[in-house]
Amino acid sequence: MPQDNSLFPADNYEVFLKDLKTHIRRAQVKAALAVNKELILLYWQIGREILTRQQQEGWGTKIIDRLAKDLKREFPDIKGFSPRNLKYMRAFAEAYPDQAIVQRSAAQIPWRHNQVLIDKLSAQSERLWYAQQSLDNGWSRDVLVMQIESKLFQRQGEAVTNFERTLPPEQSDLAQQLIKDPYNFDFLNLTSATQERELEKALVERIRDFLLELGVGFAFVGSQYRLEVSGNEYFMDMLFYHLKLRCYVVIDLKVTEFRPEYTGKMNFYVAAVDDLLRHPDDQPTIGIVLCKSKNKTVAEYALRNVSTPIAVTTHSLPDQLKANLPTIEQLEMELDAVVNELSNGNDENET
Repeated sequence: MPQDNSLFPADNYEVFLKDLKTHIRRAQVKAALAVNKELILLYWQIGREILTRQQQEGWGTKIIDRLAKDLKREFPDIKGFSPRNLKYMRAFAEAYPDQAIVQRSAAQIPWRHNQVLIDKLSAQSERLWYAQQSLDNGWSRDVLVMQIESKLFQRQGEAVTNFERTLPPEQSDLAQQLIKDPYNFDFLNLTSATQERELEKALVERIRDFLLELGVGFAFVGSQYRLEVSGNEYFMDMLFYHLKLRCYVVIDLKVTEFRPEYTGKMNFYVAAVDDLLRHPDDQPTIGIVLCKSKNKTVAEYALRNVSTPIAVTTHSLPDQLKANLPTIEQLEMELDAVVNELSNGNDENET
């Protein structure tokens, strides 16, 4: 008997199938997170037991080697009971004495992320902050390492701004925390002698790295973005839209120390974007003056009577020595050339 396809209209079925796939993927993610959480809690419990026994019984470090052998013998199909990993478990329990803290933060991220936090950080407050950022932003282990090494924790919320006076409280707090000082441009092959247009061009060419440094939520709108005001053209260095703040963000790049007149120019850009681009549902546009350096007092005076939300912050370019080092791409090209030359030489010898 032929199947009656009319019972399954194509459009309805595709929507139905798409919804099912979404539900399944969400369930898979929840299951994976649940498994990860139970594993991390198990590791914490093992680490705590090792610590307790060593303190009460006076056991030395050799107990870990013996324990690793016995656990592997009892659970041959389960990985993770190597002496090295057991030492991490002990360090993990020592770093987080309170199981409630583990459940809220550390158990929400992969074990390898927790190993990084143990290896690279000593303060619990910093570990918990990076753990939460990893969870919120979906950082890979490599990105977590990079953010720690770039001292992101110390750079958050350090810009000079007038946000508290010009933005609603919730918007102000979030915007303040999202803006760093300084921004790390070590991914660029430039020096401190770079001109502003060179810096802008390099950032556009490496926009993916720049967006990673800016942080999650920034969407690139354009560079040298054109505005027309009263028949005159004006060009903003870089324009972004922040998905969480729900507002445009104008960035003015400077390769000099901050000067008070920079806020006047930015105030004009922000006001123009608010009038010409901002949607009625958008939050107020934010301006960021990104300079080589700044005097905090001068920046605070420059922003004191400005009514549009503006931040003054700095960027850090590679030093002269690092900038003159060959890039990975250049090294790979040189290596390929050497390999080809050796290969051709071997072919000639064989003939």
